[in-house]
Amino acid sequence: MELLSVPDVPEVREGDDLAALVDARFDLAPEDVVVVASTVVSKAEGRVADLADYPAGPRAREIADRLADLTGEEKDPRFAQAVLEESTELLMEAPFLLTETRFGHVGVNAGIDRSNVPTGDVLLLPKRPDESAARIRERLEHQNPVVVTDTSGRPFRHGQTGVAIGYAGMPASRDYRGETDRDGHELEVTVQCVVDELAAAANLVSGEADAGTPVTVVRDWDFGDLEGSENLYRSVDGDFVRQALRGWEYDE
Repeated sequence: MELLSVPDVPEVREGDDLAALVDARFDLAPEDVVVVASTVVSKAEGRVADLADYPAGPRAREIADRLADLTGEEKDPRFAQAVLEESTELLMEAPFLLTETRFGHVGVNAGIDRSNVPTGDVLLLPKRPDESAARIRERLEHQNPVVVTDTSGRPFRHGQTGVAIGYAGMPASRDYRGETDRDGHELEVTVQCVVDELAAAANLVSGEADAGTPVTVVRDWDFGDLEGSENLYRSVDGDFVRQALRGWEYDE
């Protein structure tokens, strides 16, 4: 397969038509997958905010004070308030904020970004990334599958990688359960999260910092004839790491 950057994408503003920006700059084939960084999706959807919009309540001030004590750096309680308002659950409050967003993604600071925001203080994740992906897909000339991505850290591993936070036009995963390996053993648990793998591959091309290439086209990749799954996030009942975190306290 090939990974191809869409060239010359301008600074995206609220109301911009991302599908039109892509179609005007890249000759998409019908089977291409379009992978879009959440930063430009958020900007197009007006998810830029000022910290003044988040007057800090007592809980946010408490969190900011504790983090300041731990790190020796002043923390803005308004940022903590923004994280709380973008979250449904605070899984860790020290030594950093790990939360579940309102659409089910678990990440640091509810995925709120303070970089590459020329017109405000912070950039929030899209409210409903699956719907964002579906809107972009609907307006593309060939209605290609679309994956919306963010970068995220992972437990037990150093560094960040691209992950999918929304998708449309394709299943989230390939289900190998019931297939057999080369020795004839039946696979019982193997489900491959292809939208995450495409997101990580695209991130190698789109890069970080000031790369300025937020849209990647995946060409000559085929989902195949396996069953697909729409599940991207673990259910709370089956997420044993989350259950462990609920009973864990940071030892200062």
